[in-house]
Amino acid sequence: MAPLSPRFKRILLAVISLLGLFVVYRVLDSNKAANTYPDTNVLEQPLVRNTTKVELQKAALVALVRNKELQGMRSTVRQLEDRFNWQYHYPYIFLNDEDFTEEFKEGIREVTNAPVYFGKLPQEHWGLSPYVTEDKVKEALEHNRDRYIYGGSYSYRLMCRYQSGFIHKHPLLKDLDYYWRIEPDVHYFCDIPYDPFRYMRENNLKYGFTITPLEKPETVKTLWEHTRKWILENPKMIPEKSFIHWVVNEKSQYTNCHFWSNFEIVDLSFYRSEAYESYFQQLDRAGGFFYERWGDAPVHSMAAAILLRKEQLHWFEDIGYHHPGYSHCPNKPEMAARCVCGGGSDYMYRSLCNRRFGEVGNIYQDQVLQLAEMPDKK
Repeated sequence: MAPLSPRFKRILLAVISLLGLFVVYRVLDSNKAANTYPDTNVLEQPLVRNTTKVELQKAALVALVRNKELQGMRSTVRQLEDRFNWQYHYPYIFLNDEDFTEEFKEGIREVTNAPVYFGKLPQEHWGLSPYVTEDKVKEALEHNRDRYIYGGSYSYRLMCRYQSGFIHKHPLLKDLDYYWRIEPDVHYFCDIPYDPFRYMRENNLKYGFTITPLEKPETVKTLWEHTRKWILENPKMIPEKSFIHWVVNEKSQYTNCHFWSNFEIVDLSFYRSEAYESYFQQLDRAGGFFYERWGDAPVHSMAAAILLRKEQLHWFEDIGYHHPGYSHCPNKPEMAARCVCGGGSDYMYRSLCNRRFGEVGNIYQDQVLQLAEMPDKK
């Protein structure tokens, strides 16, 4: 057989190279397609795609986020993937009151192989409450502008109202049993070697948290007043046992303790319950989301404490977490071994609200009603 000419060898090598590039392209393209999900409020395939042999819950990691927060959100997702979700591939759901840009969507898809969904908020869920007037809201914003953080922010109030009463009603969440709220620009300090969603289910938990600060009293001046009114008008919605003493003391004084809801893992049957919806409607009619600055954190916390028992609430002590303002990192050796924390991360071991969480217990329904009937002795 005659030897191949140098020119023929070059042509053959070029053909082989092109075939190799084509194969690589098809592999990459198929991987990208596998991680592309509909940008719609209606799901066209199962929400939880299990690509592992681990049994998944009907759950997702959910964020209300703006396009401009892409880099902060990428950081959060990358940490969650490294610390936890690489072994489960739970889906991410991103919600926005505006359309997400292609840059945002592609930027998120680059940092996870899990399913990703993008949704826009229904117009009826985002906006001024029908129970307040624009003029009074403008007056309140001006009055509170310099009194506390976000005192003059209209958009912050829209967000708090949405997170309090509507996020669990978004079509992308309708088939979920649990959600884990995530935020941009936060830090997860610890490896999470188990499934928190499964832990919630197996232990009959309804609400999980990491940090318990005090709310600024001037932002929630009348929250307990309107809550008290709701309790007395709806005694049959109060459970046999309640953990209300965490948020209201024996003298019927609001403690201002709350779960910092920028991190929360929740059994969504709680937010979907008749009692929670009734409570939210009472607060919405009162106007405090706009006339004061009721945050979703004190609203969720008040509802959880009243409508749940202590044993249905769980401190994820082993999940080290930082959101601008507070940090938590576990100090127990078996937990700390999985963490890399900076200084000043011991807040929860100094928190008055965390101490109170450990000290108080459930009380009975009749005691809750007696508490609501007491005058607020400030």
